Amino acid sequence: MTYQLHYWPTIQGRGEFVRLALEAAGVDYVDVAREPPGRGGGEAELVRRLKDPHNPWPPFAPPFLVHGSIVVGQTAAILLYLGPRLHLVGDTEEERIWTHQLQLTVADAVAEVHDTHHPVGTGLYYEDQKPEAARVAQSFRDERIPKFLGWFEQVLRRNPAGDTHLVGHALSYADLSLFQLVDGLRYAFPKATARALAATPAVAKLHANVARRQRVHEYLKSPRRIAFNEDGIFRRYPELDGD
Repeated sequence: MTYQLHYWPTIQGRGEFVRLALEAAGVDYVDVAREPPGRGGGEAELVRRLKDPHNPWPPFAPPFLVHGSIVVGQTAAILLYLGPRLHLVGDTEEERIWTHQLQLTVADAVAEVHDTHHPVGTGLYYEDQKPEAARVAQSFRDERIPKFLGWFEQVLRRNPAGDTHLVGHALSYADLSLFQLVDGLRYAFPKATARALAATPAVAKLHANVARRQRVHEYLKSPRRIAFNEDGIFRRYPELDGD
């Protein structure tokens, strides 16, 4: 059965963490909202599945994954489901739970990134909350970026199998998600992130190694990889990156 990813067609957002896993595994999948309506795609199909009155377990919001009769929402839950199927998680329960914990920490960081440009309300424009955004962004770039990346640095250095991967000796979806977090931070906060990465060389090395993996490299160079933009989670507002 082909995996069907439902996410907004013009942004990376939270769906990109799922895309990276599917691309790195080299499996067939359909990015439904990016397909033409004539082939059963488009945003209308996404909304139809999201509001399906016959689904007893409806997802709250995109992204959600459809795999046969299974519908899974929430990025971390999707990756928890996909991990064993895509061979992107270890075989033991301990490794699977630890990888899930890492993913949830990435999710925490992503939520804080979003708050830097929408600290007051998601229904407001950035221009309506710029003073508040400036305060939140200063704390985020001075305290939270170093704290998050510093913690992942510790995880890499404490991995008994070496600091090439977060869990064990093989690529996991946590590695891919940390890559995406770093990539987004480099776009949104290039100066602050450069300083943080200088202090976390293992994180910087993981980011570079993931980008060099053949399938990931090909995906990043392809039109399937949506460019970062100011409609997504990671947004580049130079004033939020400080002086």
